[in-house]
Amino acid sequence: MKLYTIDTGLFKLDGGAMHGVVPKSMWGKVNPADENNMCTWAMRCLLIEDENRLILIDTGMGNKQNEKFFSHFQPHGEDTLQGSLKKHGFGLEDITDVFLTHLHFDHCGGAIVRENDILKPTFSKAQYWSNDQHWYSALHPNAREKASFLKENIEPIEQSGQLQMISVNDDISFTENMQVKFVNGHTDAMMLPLIQYKGQSILYCADLVPSMAHISLPWVMAYDMRPLETLNEKETLLHQAASNNWLLFFEHDHHNECCSLIQTDRGIRHQDVLKIADL
Repeated sequence: MKLYTIDTGLFKLDGGAMHGVVPKSMWGKVNPADENNMCTWAMRCLLIEDENRLILIDTGMGNKQNEKFFSHFQPHGEDTLQGSLKKHGFGLEDITDVFLTHLHFDHCGGAIVRENDILKPTFSKAQYWSNDQHWYSALHPNAREKASFLKENIEPIEQSGQLQMISVNDDISFTENMQVKFVNGHTDAMMLPLIQYKGQSILYCADLVPSMAHISLPWVMAYDMRPLETLNEKETLLHQAASNNWLLFFEHDHHNECCSLIQTDRGIRHQDVLKIADL
């Protein structure tokens, strides 16, 4: 079994929205904003090579949206989904499974491409994995979340016949080396992979803990549908992670890929910062 970090590029989001009730005087030291109060974030995915399966967790935002859409989020950087896969020796047709933590555009946009004005799966030979509860939520979004769920990212997956559903049952096994934890604060039934690798447990944090700074319990995004539930979910999972020496893998942290945790008198904090390639 091997793990590969897949960088799909950078983008910008409003600093206040990303940090919720935390004042700019604090978060600005961690991720300084530009003149429009926008901060830079990663779209970091993970590739799992496990026997005859090649599992891609999330896909970034892709490049099929129009100029107006991209002007809001300012995607930049040299990394791309296809380029990162190629760097590790893989092509689009090698992917057997696309595991989508949730269907917000910055996590699933790269799952669908537009060719000759036709929308189709980027990975023609892969099964795409979601769950019924989240899928329904994505197709019937509330007013706050509607801008993050784009039909052009979602409906073509089902129309392709490549969609598969995971049962919403905490700690269900996706593979022998990967369990799934479900959280509901950010959005309905977001799926967090817990991966066993070289004797180490790695939690793919998705948007529960989007960056290392968000380990601190009050750092909850304004994007979350149920912020108090996020707070409780973070507290539970971070205690479990610290007690069992899990590593955290950050999807959106521009600078930090993974870290270990330590219990301090101020709560759980990061300890060692590292990369998947270091393991």
